[in-house]
Amino acid sequence: MPDNDEYPKPLKDFLDRIDDWYRTNHEGFKTLFDATIANVVKCPADPTDPDGKKVYYDWQGKGIEDLKKFFAEWYTNWTTTKPNDGLDYIEKFSWLTYENDYGMVFVTCGPGLEMTKDFTDLQGDQMDDEGEGGQELINLWRAELGTRMEEFEPGPWGTFNQFFIRELRDPSVRPIDAPDDNSVVVAPTDCVINMIVDDLAEETPIPVKTVTMNVKQLLAGSEYYKKFVPREEGGKTVPGGTAVSCILMPDTYHWYHAPVAGEVVESHDDVHGIYYGMRDFPELLNKGNVGYGFDYEMFDTFRRGYLVFRTKFTDPQMREHETFVAMVTVGLNSIGSVQYEAEFKNPQKPVPVTKGQKIGNFQYGGSLNILLFEHGRFPALQLHMGQRIGTLEAPERTKGLFSHPHHAQSRRGIPFAR
Repeated sequence: MPDNDEYPKPLKDFLDRIDDWYRTNHEGFKTLFDATIANVVKCPADPTDPDGKKVYYDWQGKGIEDLKKFFAEWYTNWTTTKPNDGLDYIEKFSWLTYENDYGMVFVTCGPGLEMTKDFTDLQGDQMDDEGEGGQELINLWRAELGTRMEEFEPGPWGTFNQFFIRELRDPSVRPIDAPDDNSVVVAPTDCVINMIVDDLAEETPIPVKTVTMNVKQLLAGSEYYKKFVPREEGGKTVPGGTAVSCILMPDTYHWYHAPVAGEVVESHDDVHGIYYGMRDFPELLNKGNVGYGFDYEMFDTFRRGYLVFRTKFTDPQMREHETFVAMVTVGLNSIGSVQYEAEFKNPQKPVPVTKGQKIGNFQYGGSLNILLFEHGRFPALQLHMGQRIGTLEAPERTKGLFSHPHHAQSRRGIPFAR
C-alpha cells in the first residue's frame, strides 16, 4: 500500500485517523474490527453464478492495512465508475456485515459509525468538486446512459452531484396521471415497485421471509404512525395499513414528488441514522425481484426523512373521504443527506401540495421511498391499459442492477417462513 502521504490530503487524513484509532484501540475500534474480521462469513455458493463472477470481497484474514487500501481504492477509482459498477464497492464493503453480528455493531456504533460517516462525507466532497474528475465521471455516465439522456436537461453541470440530480428537459415526459382526481395515487419517482405489505403493525411480518417494519420508529416517533397500525376507533379495532416500497436505480431520475394532493401536515427532512450496516445487502440486489422479501426492518435506522400527507377524495358514489399517506425517503449506503425543497423542511403548519409536486432529491448513492397507507385505502397496484409497466432491457444493465429477471412470487397461500 502506498504511504498515506501520497494520497490527497482529505484521504490521507482519513486513513491516518483510522490507523491511529486501530493502534490506540480508540473506543474499542481495534477490538470490534478484529472481531468483525474473525467472524466474516464466506460468500455463499450461488447456483446462478457458476463462473464465480458474483460481486464479492473476501474479508477473511484481512487487517487494518487491507481496510485502508480498500478505502483508498474506492476513493481514487470513483472517476472511472460506470452506473452499474457504482454499487460494486458498496457491495464489497457490505460483506463485512453479511450475517455478521460483530460487523453490524462495528459499522453502526461508535468510531466505526464515525468512520463510515467520514468516508461518506469524503465522497460527497468529491462529487461536489468542480475539477476535472467530476467532469470525467459525468462524461462516462452520459455515454453509458445513451439516448436516455434525451429526457434530461443537456447541462452543463459543474459537479457530478449536479448531474446526478439532473432535471427533466420537459416535465411532460413524466405526465401526472389524473391530476384532478385525488383518489389516484402516482409513483413518487422513477422506481422499481416491489413490496406491498397489508395489515401493518408496529412490527409487521412479511410473507416469504420473517420480516419486520417498525412503523413508529420509521416515522421517528411521530404521532401519525398510529394512522398506519391497528387502533381503536369508534369502539372498533381498525386493522393496520399498507406499505409499498419504491426503490430508485442509480442511473434514473433522482427527484421524488408528491404521490397525492392535499397538504403536508408534518415532515422531517433529516432523521439521523446509520450510513452502512445491512446484514444482507447482496440479497437486496440479487433477489429475483429487487428488494422482494427483503428485511425492511433495518431501514428505520438509516438516515432518512418523512412526510405525512392529508388528502381528500370523492369515490364513485360521490362520498367524500379523508385519509393520510406517509412517504419515507430513505438514504441508503453512501448517502449522507436526504434533501427536501425549502417548504417541506420541518414546516410548523400544514403546507398545501399538488400531486406530482417536487419534494426533494437524493444525491449519489442507494435510496428508496416507502409509502404508507391507512387500512383499506390502497388494496393493490392498479393500471389502466396502455400505461407503462416496465421496460425491455439490455442484458448487461439487467445483470448490473437486477441480477436476475425480476419475477415476483405470488404471496397467496405462501406461509410465513419458520
